[in-house]
Amino acid sequence: METYPFSALLGRMKYITRWSLMRNGRAESLSEHTADTALIAHMLCLIAQNCTGTGAGIRPDTVATAALYHDGPEILTGDMPTPVKYKNDSLRTAYKAVEAQSARAIASLLPKELAATGEAYLTGAVLSDAERRLLKAADRLSALIKCMEECQSGNREFEAALAQQRQALADMHCPEADFFMQHMLPCYSQNLDELTRGRF
Repeated sequence: METYPFSALLGRMKYITRWSLMRNGRAESLSEHTADTALIAHMLCLIAQNCTGTGAGIRPDTVATAALYHDGPEILTGDMPTPVKYKNDSLRTAYKAVEAQSARAIASLLPKELAATGEAYLTGAVLSDAERRLLKAADRLSALIKCMEECQSGNREFEAALAQQRQALADMHCPEADFFMQHMLPCYSQNLDELTRGRF
């Protein structure tokens, strides 16, 4: 009987730790990050459709699903630290090629009838440019929230990263991310009682 290890391999995202060059107060797995990114990406799509008026053609469910797969290639490549990944054009191009090869390799672990679809989700090719932009914003917002949580717990290690993520999001000029940062991001600093008091 032939077996297909695609899903089992993706399940190993929980063993990959992000922010490997930083002292973390609480470790964050790749699996945790992709789930957070998917939730935020779906919300950004809904904001685009209902609040900013820029959501024509945006598919929230497809974007959220792509977010769940977007870091899948890191199962084989590991989580490359951002300062290394984006240090210069040569490294950025080389890493993109490695990511693409990793996506193809992982997709090849599916039945042949599913391999093209799996690769399209792993690479983001399933998305339009507008959808890909929202996924990128969600990815950055997830990183920003991690930095906020670390700083809030007294870990100054993440102060520079927090500023960098805020600047990167500002530079995106993404109205959906701006809406999220204005109306939703402040709630991430609240405790459970503050989040729920008078709301239930």
